[in-house]
Amino acid sequence: MDPNAQLVNVLQAATVLLLAPLIAGVAARAKAWTESRRGPSILQPYRDLRKLLHKETLRPVGSSRMFVAPLIVAFGIYLVIAIILPIITAYPLPYGSAADFLGGGLLFGLAGTLALLAALDSGSNYAALGASRTVSFAAFAEPTLIVVFFAVAVITGTNNPYVTTDLLAGSAAAYLAPTHLLATAAFLLLLLAETGKLPVESAGLMELGMIEEGRAFEHSGRPLALFHWNGWMKQFLLYAVFLNVFLVPWGFVPGPTPLAAVANIGVLLAKEFGLVGGLVVLEATLAKVRLFKIQDFLALSFSLAVLSVFVFVVLGGP
Repeated sequence: MDPNAQLVNVLQAATVLLLAPLIAGVAARAKAWTESRRGPSILQPYRDLRKLLHKETLRPVGSSRMFVAPLIVAFGIYLVIAIILPIITAYPLPYGSAADFLGGGLLFGLAGTLALLAALDSGSNYAALGASRTVSFAAFAEPTLIVVFFAVAVITGTNNPYVTTDLLAGSAAAYLAPTHLLATAAFLLLLLAETGKLPVESAGLMELGMIEEGRAFEHSGRPLALFHWNGWMKQFLLYAVFLNVFLVPWGFVPGPTPLAAVANIGVLLAKEFGLVGGLVVLEATLAKVRLFKIQDFLALSFSLAVLSVFVFVVLGGP
């Protein structure tokens, strides 16, 4: 294998691992500004991780290895996703052929399922409540992600994310095709729900309104650090896929060299900062909805994804 491409693979995984908390910190700071608050430092997630990694881990009575092991496996899965999807390069990397778009979607679903197992093993009613609500919403979210990836695949004729990025970046007709625009809209709605940007999913709400945070009620110390880190990496990866494949497939410095990859890290951060700012403003303008209206929101996202495929079939092309 090309040693340069291998090094870019390592840089890509390190980018997701190390910069995911930064994006979470920027999002928290930007949200505070929209609420006329000073807000925490953008480095606060790193401080939280350091604090949790040095704290004692307490386990509920009756819990098993499933209380922590699924979080470790999910952490590894997100790193695997980081080396098979186009994050900081559009050049096909050595492990890019290990899984296509559909494989990446299934890996996202597997990591989410493992987090549910860790929550349920705690025996906490609050954790079980958060897990059950997550499952009910995932019934719409995960099929939507698969259909969105399928819609992009039918446009480009391939499930390879690197080929898809290259084709969309070089063809205005494919980028502006109704199928692609509908799939992009569906992914945006899914992104709002999956990353907790709907007002009802704020961790500052009362306990009965919690979804994501509810699953970690019984976790502490290093397992809680893993739980948060997994969530931040998932958010970073979804943002990167949405930007690099769907919304802004341009801007990459070409070539599989480490220097090009380092330059592309800056390009990716600029894209993600812009997306975070847009999502924070959008979140601030959305009226708070009842908890179970999230399913209606996800149903709309799924309908748009299916419609994008239907449009492709009816028009006989993108």
